[in-house]
Amino acid sequence: MKNVIGLLALLVLFYGCEDKNGKNGSSATSAVSSYPAAASTLTPSELRHYKTRVNNFFDSMLGHGRFNGSILVAKNGEIIYEQYAGFRNPRIKKDSITSATSFHLASVSKTITAMATLKLAEEGKLNIEDSVSKYLAGFPCSGVTVKTLLNHRSGLPNYVHYMEKLGWDKKRLITNKDVLDFIIERHNDIQIGSPDRRFSYSNTNYALLALIIEKVTGQFYGDYLRQTFFAPLGMKDTYVFTPADSAKSLSSFFYSGREYAFDFLDLVYGDKNIYSTVRDLLKWDQALHNGQLFKKETLDAAYSGYSFERPGINNYGLGWRMFLLRNGKKFIYHNGWWHGNRTAFYRLLDENVTIIALSNNDSKKVYSSKKLADMFGNYFRNKEELSESDNTGGGSPAPAP
Repeated sequence: MKNVIGLLALLVLFYGCEDKNGKNGSSATSAVSSYPAAASTLTPSELRHYKTRVNNFFDSMLGHGRFNGSILVAKNGEIIYEQYAGFRNPRIKKDSITSATSFHLASVSKTITAMATLKLAEEGKLNIEDSVSKYLAGFPCSGVTVKTLLNHRSGLPNYVHYMEKLGWDKKRLITNKDVLDFIIERHNDIQIGSPDRRFSYSNTNYALLALIIEKVTGQFYGDYLRQTFFAPLGMKDTYVFTPADSAKSLSSFFYSGREYAFDFLDLVYGDKNIYSTVRDLLKWDQALHNGQLFKKETLDAAYSGYSFERPGINNYGLGWRMFLLRNGKKFIYHNGWWHGNRTAFYRLLDENVTIIALSNNDSKKVYSSKKLADMFGNYFRNKEELSESDNTGGGSPAPAP
C-alpha cells in the first residue's frame, strides 16, 4: 500500500494539484428549483402537481436512510425537484453537498464515452464496423469491432476481475494502456468469448474505447470530451479524473461511513472516472434530446437494442441500457457503481423527463428512482415488468450497474 500511495503522490506532483471543490456549510440538506431561469414550459398547476408528487416520493424513499448525494428531476429541461443532502465527508460532516459538488459517475460515464465514439463516427473519423485492431496496434482478437465494444458483445471479460487473478501486482496502478497491453501479452490465458455471440457486460470494452478515441483524435480522452461536450454545453463542473484532481475529487464511503481507499484500478477511464453534477448531466441530457449534438439516425442507433438472445425487457444499445416494455414504451438509462459511488441516470424520451440521482455513500436507494417514471407515463405499472426491471440475473442484459 505504501508503494501505491507513493506512486500516486508522484503522479499528483507530475500533473499538479488543484483546490478542493465545494463550499463550506452546516446544512446537511437543501432543495431548490430555480435553475435554469428560462420561461416555464409547465403551467403553475402542472408544476405544483409534479413538485408535490415527486417530493412525496423522495421523502418516502429517503426519509429513513443516510442518503449522501444529489437528486434532480426535470421535465422539458425544467427542474421540478432538486435536493442536496449530506456532506463531502459524511463521517465528519464537513463541507455540505452543493449543486457544484461533482460525483464520480461510475458506469454512467459509459454513456459519454459511447457518444464521443459515435461523434467521431458521424464526422467520418472512424467506422464502428471496423475491427478494433485497425485502431489499436497489436490487438489480437479477430472479429471484435468498435460496435461490439459499444454494445458489450465483444466477448472480452472484465479486466477488473482477470488482471489480478492472472498475476497483476496490486501495488502497480493500472492504466488504460496496461489493459490493452495485458490483452496483447496474455490473451491466451484470458477466457475470451466469441465476438457478437452474446451480451456480456464488461468494463474492458469501454477502457479500450477511450484508447480508440485518443488514437483517432490525438488527444487525451478528457481533453477531447471537454472540447467536444463539456465546454460547449457549459458543463463547468464535469471532468475526467487524473491524479491532478486528487485534491478536489469527492471520496466515496461505505454506508457505515468508512472511506474507500484509492486502489490499483482507480486510474482507468472510459468505463468510469468522469465526475459530474446533476445540473451538468441535465445539460448533457437536453443536448441529446434536442438534437444539438447528434443526427437523429445516430441517436436512433444508440437507443436501439442489440441483444435479443434471451427473452425479457432488458437490453443494451450503444452505451445505453434500456427497458423495451411490452406496451411499446422505451426507458433509456444507465446505472453506475464503483466503490461507494452509486449513480442513476434515467431518461423518458417520450415525455422529455430526466431523473438523476448521485450518491457517494453506497446508497442503493438511488436505483429506486426509476419507479418515479410512472408519474409521467405508463412504464412500470405492470407488476411483472417492474419485477423484471429489478432482476439482475434475468432477461437479456441485466440492469446491474
